[in-house]
Amino acid sequence: MAKTEKTGNAVVETIKTVVYALLIAGVFRTMFFQPFWIPSGSMKETLLIGDFLFVNKMAYGYSYASCPSIVVPRFGINLDAQKLCGAFDGDNKRLFGGDPERGDVVVFRHPTSGRDYIKRLIGLPGDKIQVTGGVVQINGEAVPQTPDGQFEELMELQGPQGLRPRCANGAVGQGGICVKDRAMETMPNGKTYKVLNIGPQASDRTGVYSVPEGYYFFMGDNRDNSADSRLAQAAGGVGFVPYENLIGRADRIVFSSSGRSMLFFWTWRGDRFFKGIK
Repeated sequence: MAKTEKTGNAVVETIKTVVYALLIAGVFRTMFFQPFWIPSGSMKETLLIGDFLFVNKMAYGYSYASCPSIVVPRFGINLDAQKLCGAFDGDNKRLFGGDPERGDVVVFRHPTSGRDYIKRLIGLPGDKIQVTGGVVQINGEAVPQTPDGQFEELMELQGPQGLRPRCANGAVGQGGICVKDRAMETMPNGKTYKVLNIGPQASDRTGVYSVPEGYYFFMGDNRDNSADSRLAQAAGGVGFVPYENLIGRADRIVFSSSGRSMLFFWTWRGDRFFKGIK
C-alpha cells in the first residue's frame, strides 16, 4: 500500500510541476516576451522567412492585444487575444503605456483579422504620409534613400509555406540568383535601415494618408512585397493601426532557419543567431 501511495504522490507532484511550469510560461509570455516566427518576406532583408524572435512587450506597455493568441488548428483550438481579453478592448489606451518611435520594428494585431503582423513604423499620429516614385514623404519631406547595392537570394521554396521570392531581374529558374535593389533609408530621427525594391508598381505612388490621433502607419522593408498601411483593410491591407493593437517591439533575432522545419539543422543560419534588429 505504501508503494502505491508513493507512486500516486509522485504522479500528482509531476502534474503539479507541469501545471506550474505552464502557468509561469503563460505569465512570462503575457507580460514580458512573446515568440514570433517570420512567415513571409515582407520585411526582407531585415527579417528573413524562418527568423525566430522574441517580442519585447514591455516597450509600449500593455493592452488587450498583450494577451497571447492560442491557435492550434489541428486540435480545433482558436483562442485569440480578443476572446481572452476582449473586455479591455475599445478605449485605445494602454497600461504603463510607452510611445513607439519612428523606425521601430513592431508586432501588432491586425485591426480586422486579428492576426499578428510585423512591420516598420513609418507614420506617427498626426503625420501626413505619401509615397511618390517609391520614396516615402513624411509631412511633405522626402525620407532620404542612399543606393546600397543589391540583395541576392536563391530562387527556391522558402519556409513552411513554400513561398517563392519575387525578383527585380525577371523570371529566375529554380536555384538561380534572385536580385532586388537595395537602399539605406534614414528616418527624421536618424534611424537607418535597409529597404528593398523590385520594380515600379501601384504602391510606389499613393495619395496622402493623414494618420489619425491614436493611430500608426506601417510599411514593410521589402516595399514591393508587403501588404501594409498603404492598403486599406477592406482591400487586404493593414490601414491605420490603433495604439491598443501594438503588441511589442522586435529587438533581436534568437534563431533562424531557411528550411521547411526548424528540425532541419543543415538549414540553420548561424550568422543570424542573437542578431540585433535595426
